[in-house]
Amino acid sequence: MQNLSFQLEELFSLALSCFLGQEVRADIAQSSDLQFGHYQCNSALRLSKELKRSPREIAQGIIAQLPISSLFEKVEIAGPGFINITLSAHFLSEQIEQLLNSPTFGVALPQREKMIVDFSAPNVAKELHVGHLRSTIIGDCLARIFEFLGHDVLRLNHIGDWGTQFGMLIAYIEEHSKEITDLPTLMHWYKAAKVEFDANPEFKKRAQQKVVELQSGQVNARQAWEKICAVSRLAFDEIYALLDVRLVERGESFYNPYLPSLIDDLEKRGAITISGGAKCIFLDGFINQDGHPLPMIVQKSDGGYNYDTTDLAALHHRIFVEKAKRIIYLSDLGQTLHFQMLFKAAEKVGYLNPEEVRIDHVGFGLVLGPDGKKFKTRSGTTEKLIDLLLEAVVQAKTILRERLPDLSEEELEVRARILGIGAVKYADLSCNRLKDYSFSYERMLKFDGNTAAFLLYAYVRIQGIFRKVGKDISLLLTKPKLSLQHPTEILLALHLRQFGEVFDVLTRDLFPNRLTDYLYQLAEKFHAFFRDCRVEGSDCEESRLLLCAATGRVLKKGVELLGLKTLDRM
Repeated sequence: MQNLSFQLEELFSLALSCFLGQEVRADIAQSSDLQFGHYQCNSALRLSKELKRSPREIAQGIIAQLPISSLFEKVEIAGPGFINITLSAHFLSEQIEQLLNSPTFGVALPQREKMIVDFSAPNVAKELHVGHLRSTIIGDCLARIFEFLGHDVLRLNHIGDWGTQFGMLIAYIEEHSKEITDLPTLMHWYKAAKVEFDANPEFKKRAQQKVVELQSGQVNARQAWEKICAVSRLAFDEIYALLDVRLVERGESFYNPYLPSLIDDLEKRGAITISGGAKCIFLDGFINQDGHPLPMIVQKSDGGYNYDTTDLAALHHRIFVEKAKRIIYLSDLGQTLHFQMLFKAAEKVGYLNPEEVRIDHVGFGLVLGPDGKKFKTRSGTTEKLIDLLLEAVVQAKTILRERLPDLSEEELEVRARILGIGAVKYADLSCNRLKDYSFSYERMLKFDGNTAAFLLYAYVRIQGIFRKVGKDISLLLTKPKLSLQHPTEILLALHLRQFGEVFDVLTRDLFPNRLTDYLYQLAEKFHAFFRDCRVEGSDCEESRLLLCAATGRVLKKGVELLGLKTLDRM
């Protein structure tokens, strides 16, 4: 099924081209005020000055060339030359009949591409904290959306598992005869090792030696590093399971073997400049606070590599080995400069051709505490992500216990996880990702307003209608027949048919709140329909049951793309 806006654009482009005698594309947009129709064509105003003809004359010419079609209820000129388009109830009825059995939910699928989404990216030997929340949730949502659209998506977890900190930690563990057990203990040792590293020159030398041993593959150092990674991975996986997030781990260590050849290649391409003994890439337009050129250091004066080197090697691998056509990086806005320089460097040395590979940095703001300040625990430390999520489940359980007192503890736990984790995800995704937002359990678990609970309750209400009517909905779906009559039915059907148009914009600008906004409006329109249109026992019972089924189908798919699950009772 084509998106509605595209169908209309094709029709009006043909009419406009016939009127002018040359090929011209028409501008079609959803109407911002439904009293003026469902869609609007503004091409007459845009072309008026160029053609030296009045907008109304052009608008009349377009309408005169439109074919007679059951698609339209009416097409009329308003104001100086706007064309307001109202779709017919009959046409929308047919569209929802098709949507009910459409495997793509009425969404037009693009050409399949290989894509990489780089998200979450915690550091080994450190627990995931509130700062990892947005990268993980937004990244998973974008990956789900592109998978739904048919793309081949590689979900990469570029973890920090290499570098000086591991030599420091390995040296501390060996010298204190420590047995690696769990991640909180590792974090405690890491802090102690850092203190000793900064205060004791002899320990610093031994730690640096351990880095050399690790990089050269020395057995003991390698085994200790593998144990550290394994313990960290267990803690990470617990959170990913709770969030229902899938990732392929490919940390910094994966690219380490490629770094020497990368530097050689950069030198052969004439991209390297020596500055202060370090090998650097200088890029036009990047300067420091003093107004001097800002270097991108790819090899330090001591021969070591850094974050920039690894990221450039990773980008090279993703383009030439993975052969990705689109690469999306998730990080907070504080890393914007790093990614700007990374992408510019890749272009400069000839690794990246923007016409062949699209790269996006999806930046986001901070998660703040309920007081609007940087999120901290009562003790002043950064909030652990696992604690944040489990508390959401606890609070959701309290709410559900009051609403559904007959539930067993096991059923209550399952539903509380769905509601609690869903509430956290939705609260994040429904915000403009460029802005900071304040984390509030009370606000995100409300059953009114733009929350997960409000959406899930709309789905629950649909299931309640099906139970009450007691009909086999699957039989109705074999030969669906709708007859939309009431205005709220028509507006609900129109909104359902516009599901695909969300992705046209979302896949370009990568703002998940476009999908949450659509779903919130869908839930609102369904509640209005529920208020105005009786289903059980009405003359339109079967037609309205089908409209409920279509709403439930789109609603469920929409929340799944956000990473949420639905409930049948709440």
